Amino acid sequence: MNDDNRQGSAAESKRKDVRRNQKTLLDAAAAVFVASGVEAPVRDIAAKAGVGVGTVYRHFPTRADLVIAVYRHQVDACAEAGPALLAAGPTAHVALERWVDLFVDFLVTKHGLAAAMQADNAGFEALHAYFLDRLVPVCTRLLDAAVAATEVRSDLTAYQLMRGIGNLCIGAETDPRYDARALVALLVAGLRQPR
Repeated sequence: MNDDNRQGSAAESKRKDVRRNQKTLLDAAAAVFVASGVEAPVRDIAAKAGVGVGTVYRHFPTRADLVIAVYRHQVDACAEAGPALLAAGPTAHVALERWVDLFVDFLVTKHGLAAAMQADNAGFEALHAYFLDRLVPVCTRLLDAAVAATEVRSDLTAYQLMRGIGNLCIGAETDPRYDARALVALLVAGLRQPR
């Protein structure tokens, strides 16, 4: 192996390590944000990821950078989960229910994003477009599969369902008396095709 190949392999290995470390940080931040909100201390995220606070700041210099990265990471994870749940689920309706659970977890974090990005309306709009472009097709696929299996009604679009779920989740992170999951579960149960 010549020097160029060794350097190329070392650089690729380093990039893989950086991606893996970043994924670990994003997973930890997402979990902390879901539990404590987007204003959770960076030290909590670092502890959850098993790294020092400096490592978090090296990857994400500002809180907004971290929140945006978590948002994109969760959108991507939610998008990738849909087809996997459909392939593994016992029924299309069960896959849809499980995906909706992941979507609700994501929405809890998303609601805090608005406050973290108040000054950057264009950035927020770009993220919202990314959200729609990635998730509406996944929800459509899940909903279409459940309709094709005659498990759910056919008179609702994925966008309408996602919008309804989003509206049910508003305020859930600030009011401990409000259980958005229970209402979302009722909504999803209400999709069942009458027998």
